[in-house]
Amino acid sequence: MHDRRDNVGVVVVEGLAAGTTMLCVVTADDSDFRLLAAAAVPIGHKIALADLKPGDTVVKYGHDIGRVVAPVARGEHVHVHNLKTKRW
Repeated sequence: MHDRRDNVGVVVVEGLAAGTTMLCVVTADDSDFRLLAAAAVPIGHKIALADLKPGDTVVKYGHDIGRVVAPVARGEHVHVHNLKTKRW
């Protein structure tokens, strides 16, 4: 994650499997924390850093990138099945 306001992070390793404890880094302040991957998430895709409910705003790199349309638990995959743009 880039910013402390982010509620999703981007997976930067190949083959992230469910049940993996990840080392997560906040690039804004070089801090880190651990997160358990609740699902397999492909490299380049987003993972929830907190529980998200429908209507919540998704923040990535400190920016609003859309709204949650289906519940997402911490550690789950965030993609087109549970995130939509606010433009349409």
